[in-house]
Amino acid sequence: IELEAKNIVPGLDDNTILHAGPPIEWERMSGPMKGGIAGILVYEGRVNTWEEGYELAASGEIKFSPNHDHDAVGPMIGVTSPHQPVFVLEDPKTGKKAYCTLNEGRGKVLRFGGFGEDVLERLNWMKEVLAPALKKAIKHANGIDIRRIISESLHMGDEAHNRNRSGSYLFLSEIAPHLYDTNDAEIAKEVFNFIKKNADIFHLNLSMPSAKLIADAARDIEYCTIVVAMARNGTDTGIQVSSLGRQWFAAPAPIVDGLFFPGYSKEDGCPDLGDSTI
Repeated sequence: IELEAKNIVPGLDDNTILHAGPPIEWERMSGPMKGGIAGILVYEGRVNTWEEGYELAASGEIKFSPNHDHDAVGPMIGVTSPHQPVFVLEDPKTGKKAYCTLNEGRGKVLRFGGFGEDVLERLNWMKEVLAPALKKAIKHANGIDIRRIISESLHMGDEAHNRNRSGSYLFLSEIAPHLYDTNDAEIAKEVFNFIKKNADIFHLNLSMPSAKLIADAARDIEYCTIVVAMARNGTDTGIQVSSLGRQWFAAPAPIVDGLFFPGYSKEDGCPDLGDSTI
């Protein structure tokens, strides 16, 4: 784990916010993505209110860029900001790295464009407590083999996207001894319980960068037509092709015709979004 993304994610600086999907300008962004970006600008200390976040984002002062163009991925709106902690996954054969923020869990969360004092409080706790505790534990463990965890979790019923419970529990079983060896007992218990409570979703943010490393192994091969990235931003769906580098090919994102909360239908929905297609 790196405690501040800007210290390790290539090309990420104080005036840049990364997002899911292909490139997009503020004016064309979906409601959830605009809401999440406005919220993360409060978290970053650039503004004091959500409303001011919208104004700053629309001012032209903030640059927006796809996660995939910076070796990163993110679920749903996929916002990655300079001072967020990120998981760092490394391919031991090539040394190539991929990055992803830590999962907020269920409920009202930034990745769906939700914001409020409760969301901000959780994000700050993740930066000040969760990430430092996990960083010490992972270092003490000399790293965690995420590929092995994913392989085992698939045999236990996970699909590493919407079903992550086995992966989260396997990760928790690996990290727990190191968590208690390197942290105050109360902090270790707090972190353990957060991951346990959100086991159905926590491991997604480890599965996604792992999948990105697998796909990136096929990048930059001359004449190769393999698709190495597919992602959506709530407005467009885009792909990148091995031999064509960082060039994006985009088309309108479809509306998902799925299960909605009572009283809602696909007419209320946002077009598809997220880097989870990796």
